[in-house]
Amino acid sequence: MLPIIYHSNGLFDILIKLGVKTVINARMKWKQAEQTENHQLIQELSKELSYSTLFISLCLQRGLDTKEKIQSFLHPNEERIYDPFLMHDMDRATERIMTAIESGDKIVIYGDYDADGVTSTSVLLETLEMIGANVDFYIPNRFTDGYGPNSKAFEKLIEEGCQLIVTCDNGVSGHEAIKRAKELGVDVVVTDHHELPEELPEAYAIVHPRHPAGKYPFGDLAGVGVAFKVATALLGEIPIELLDLVALGTIADLVSLRDENRVLVTQGIELLKQTQRLGLTALYETAGLKKAELNEESVGFIIGPRLNAPGRLGDATPAVRLLTTFDESEAQSIAQFIQEKNEERQQYVKKITDEAFDMLEKIDTSSDVYVLAKEGWHEGVLGIVASKVVGKTGKPAIILNIDHENGTAKGSGRSVQAFHLYEALDTVRPLTLAFGGHHMAAGLTVPSENIEQIRSKLNDYATAQQLAGQMGEEIRVDKVVTEEDLTIETVEELKQLAPFGTDNPKPTFQLNNVLVQTVRKIGADGTHLKMSVQLEQTSLDTIGFGFGELADRISGNTRLSTVGKLEINEWNGARKLQLRIEDIAVKETQCFDYRGTQIPETLWNKPNADFVFFDSHNYEQYQEKVSSASKAYLIQTRKDAKQFMMENTLLILVDCPPSLTVLSLLMEHNEPENILYSFHSKTNDYLEGMPNRQHFADIYKFICSHQNIDVKNQLNILAKTLRMKENRVIFILQVFFEVGFVKIENGLLNRVETNEKKDLKQSITYQKKMQRIEAEEKLVYSHAWEVEQWLMNQITTSE
Repeated sequence: MLPIIYHSNGLFDILIKLGVKTVINARMKWKQAEQTENHQLIQELSKELSYSTLFISLCLQRGLDTKEKIQSFLHPNEERIYDPFLMHDMDRATERIMTAIESGDKIVIYGDYDADGVTSTSVLLETLEMIGANVDFYIPNRFTDGYGPNSKAFEKLIEEGCQLIVTCDNGVSGHEAIKRAKELGVDVVVTDHHELPEELPEAYAIVHPRHPAGKYPFGDLAGVGVAFKVATALLGEIPIELLDLVALGTIADLVSLRDENRVLVTQGIELLKQTQRLGLTALYETAGLKKAELNEESVGFIIGPRLNAPGRLGDATPAVRLLTTFDESEAQSIAQFIQEKNEERQQYVKKITDEAFDMLEKIDTSSDVYVLAKEGWHEGVLGIVASKVVGKTGKPAIILNIDHENGTAKGSGRSVQAFHLYEALDTVRPLTLAFGGHHMAAGLTVPSENIEQIRSKLNDYATAQQLAGQMGEEIRVDKVVTEEDLTIETVEELKQLAPFGTDNPKPTFQLNNVLVQTVRKIGADGTHLKMSVQLEQTSLDTIGFGFGELADRISGNTRLSTVGKLEINEWNGARKLQLRIEDIAVKETQCFDYRGTQIPETLWNKPNADFVFFDSHNYEQYQEKVSSASKAYLIQTRKDAKQFMMENTLLILVDCPPSLTVLSLLMEHNEPENILYSFHSKTNDYLEGMPNRQHFADIYKFICSHQNIDVKNQLNILAKTLRMKENRVIFILQVFFEVGFVKIENGLLNRVETNEKKDLKQSITYQKKMQRIEAEEKLVYSHAWEVEQWLMNQITTSE
């Protein structure tokens, strides 16, 4: 079994050609879902409902532990669509809207620029038009208006004759703008689903599924879900024909797909498959989608991003026009426009992501939080880029665009489960101009001069929280499967759990210790991986999108473990089972980079660890700091290294070894579960380098022309005379002494008369410095993945 590394060099290619297995580490942490121990219940439900035990076990993981719960989940119906008047202020909101309609007052729907916002706007627009309202809509511009109610935008709408504003997918944080509208004599009805602030705005009505004064039984509606409830209340019946829009916005906004949302999305997807909306039909065509094959994945990964694209880059108004138009020519024109905007968005994302990855290669790899900033980055796509950085590094990332004109930087952050991004940003609040968000994501604006301070303090926060060993994205594994589970029938059965999404993820399965039969790169640029793996009796095809680089590091007959999702690959009428890879691992050992200018204080409190020191001064200074539940060792010689046997599963390498050989011997007979490495070095042998031939020649000439050189008392004068650093002079004199070129008696140095040629490399001092240079180059100054590759190779070479 082997670990995994993602980067490549010439040595890797040579090893592969020689048939030597290489090292690869899992990109994510594989978190096993809690498994029920009630095997009798699984067997009973399996028999009673005629489902496989695998299917029933997945139901139990979702809290579906009775026949009734399972059947209700698998057959969602309108009984789970709740009474809209259970929601706070619904009666007040609808009465105000109906009064405006009856009076002929102009109503403006104030939406949002993302997919949830434009579908919410479309639902309310069509509903109000249906009942004869004088209605228009306004989508704020991300860059000029910002998110949510904007005072200037409200003033302009009112100046143009607006007499009632109805927000959707925003509003609960719009205190200033709503107050301004009230001052101008215009009521605002808020419909929203975002987090409620402690103090709510002075709106005429606030319709929100989680309002503390309401009695609504389901709090996870998307903005479009709330708009749909308002539409239901206004019409006096459930407007089934609007569920296609509800499904689009709900899926795109990544809200829970349980309870009422499951009903709305399930029925909405069926409508999307047979939509009569001209705009959606045109959008399907430009995206290359077939109506009959549409599902939650194509909505989430193909339709959703296209509806988001206009608002990311500018004005989202065309997205509403697309969804509501009755003009075929207009539909095709807007669909093409949105397609072009999406391609433009993809180009921005690729360019900025490439630049961000280049920046990662040049910065301190020991950072726990990445803050990357540059002028000219498009603010509308920085959240996507941040997600890609998190995916690559497993660490939180904040991506900022610098605006030199006003001295600010604005952007987005994404995080991992172990790092609460909002709480971390709250610790640097005085250094920001504005920020908002939650555990996993945030948006912020900061003075550009504060970027470095923010980066430093966020990393200090991560260190103080002892998060270094906890970083990395997690992937939930529903079950470790065996060959008998891997059938087309299993996939067909699992489809009944769809639609998949938040709180109802598509099952992810783990295959352990399978043998690779074939492996190759696929795709125009070889970015994807195609493998066939051997099971006990049969083989299984696998595909890994974005894993192409691993093809050069996995040889036939390698045993590996993988996690992924089962699917059916259909080609030329044939149907074949396939695993879509989400991660690969060949060994469980994990490495964590603690390198820096100082040995981090957080190192010492690690329990159940073996601390290895190579420097006796460090050992004497720090051994008392080591946790009582751990053990400290001083390793200085090859003999020490050979005799070292770990007592714990965590290995901590405190400082830089005197040579790579010593560390290799130490690792040879040990296999830690985790390695933390600091490799602190008091010397700078690698940076100083080995003295060149001229340095040796200059000192030797000086010795030949001088006698009784007082190296004991006047070494500093000698160094100044030779224009060399004192430590370099000492090193060269020591080398000369060891090869017999000079002698030192009573502190006085003289040349030894000899015609014998001697190799300076025979000097022990010379050899030790070369070994220190090699060790520092590999362990102190190399990229983290190169260090981890080397460490893992030391373990595997002894297997």
